[in-house]
Amino acid sequence: MRGGLVLIVVVGIIVSNLRDRLVYVFLPWLVPDSSDEFGDYEQWESSGDPIDFIVVNNLYVVAALAVLAVLIVVVAFFYLSWRFHTFRITDDDVEVRSGVLFRTHRRAPLDRVQGVNLTRPMVARVLGMGKLEVVGAGADSNVKLEYLSTTNAEAVRADILRLASGRRLAAAGGGSAAGTVAAGSRVAQLGNTVSRGLTGIIEGDEAPVDEPESVVDIPVGRLIASHVISMSTLGLIVAIVAIIVGVSQGVTWLLFGFVPALIGFGAYWVRSIVRSLRYSIAPTSDGVRITFGLLTTVTETVPPGRVHAVEVTQPILWRPAGWWMVRINRLTGRNAADGSVDQFTTVLPVGTAADVERVLRLILPSVPEAEWPLIVREGMLGPHDGDTLVNTPRRARWIRPLSWKRNGYRLTGDVLLLRRGFIWRKLSVLPLARLQSIALHQGPVDRMLGVAGLRGNVVSGPVYPMLAAIDRDGALALFAGIARATVLAASGDRTHRWGEATDAVPAAEASVAAPAPAPAT
Repeated sequence: MRGGLVLIVVVGIIVSNLRDRLVYVFLPWLVPDSSDEFGDYEQWESSGDPIDFIVVNNLYVVAALAVLAVLIVVVAFFYLSWRFHTFRITDDDVEVRSGVLFRTHRRAPLDRVQGVNLTRPMVARVLGMGKLEVVGAGADSNVKLEYLSTTNAEAVRADILRLASGRRLAAAGGGSAAGTVAAGSRVAQLGNTVSRGLTGIIEGDEAPVDEPESVVDIPVGRLIASHVISMSTLGLIVAIVAIIVGVSQGVTWLLFGFVPALIGFGAYWVRSIVRSLRYSIAPTSDGVRITFGLLTTVTETVPPGRVHAVEVTQPILWRPAGWWMVRINRLTGRNAADGSVDQFTTVLPVGTAADVERVLRLILPSVPEAEWPLIVREGMLGPHDGDTLVNTPRRARWIRPLSWKRNGYRLTGDVLLLRRGFIWRKLSVLPLARLQSIALHQGPVDRMLGVAGLRGNVVSGPVYPMLAAIDRDGALALFAGIARATVLAASGDRTHRWGEATDAVPAAEASVAAPAPAPAT
């Protein structure tokens, strides 16, 4: 895959730069006689160009042999690169070794795995292959396996997640991925592989889940409308109107200055829609499975305990339709400058309040059932009469003139809720077991009014959990309450080794069912 794609790109560049000469050499009857479009043959002969030299001296055979030799060297290099690219899954980590002249050895500890992403580019899907990416805990720490057949990639993904959960491969009743890779004839499987790839493009790649009522699907019309009804589209309309008015007044430089930007924005707009198509989120035994993409399909599995912050957002233009967006902070193993980070932190591009509740139940399974009505009714849609969130005091309303009634917080035994915003409604949900620290800020104006600002420190991401202009005494009490609740939540959290908890239940049942030994006499 990798070597073939490189060769296709190189051939495309050569053909694009030599198309006129190739037409003159191989299709001379298509060259017009009168237009002299390709230049005189005498000028070609005296130009010193190597292609001209080959044509003039009739060295086609020598040139073909040279190209064949270069092709053999390139194919041999990619073959050696493929042979030297190996991986191994042990009980403790995933190891990948690659490189011919310069060797690279990468290792991802299984107890630090933040998720496993399976990406299927368009060409790879047709051939039944995909890229597997093991998400690490540090920046630029991901381990990539590219490319594997779809069947083998799914088996490797299952093995990695099973080991990361604290279970062993034998617990699933099946062999490891190495046995799966070696099984079967590749020639016999080629037809089935291509057939599955084509079917996956039409019907989707992942198999149905056991709980279809928990799956959230986004209608295409809603997805497109959510991009149309946005602040970026409003800015685009303003820019187009400004260009039209400017050109009509004779300011033609606006046309040349803004048209490329408009074309780039349109391409980004279309790419965002195509990337969000076929979105689905569903529970699995190894975590939350999120799938999105029409041409290039990405399936990411987020194990329990890997979500550090959740934010539910509603722009003011979405309010009449009742649409919301859900984003999370998680360790993606990528640099902050990577443009693909955002697609791994948006777990619901657009959805109704009911969709948001389903998604939150999947990624925050530790929240008690009694809390969910409060989170949806008060956290997202509030405030209402009898609001249980502590809001900004009236004396500080001029600091937040639009949102002071909505600004509020609520601490439970598992999460901290931070509600804010009027134009952009936002609700931040911070799992206490993964809260790094909490900070209180108070400037001179805040001290004069007796209020303070609160910020939760979590891993970097699109969620910035902060709340301004809350009562100072309440903030101090909240600070102490969070300190106690965080210690208790972290000490009882076992989600990072979620498989050990599930294995403990059958073991406990077996110990209860076993007869007690007879007393010694």
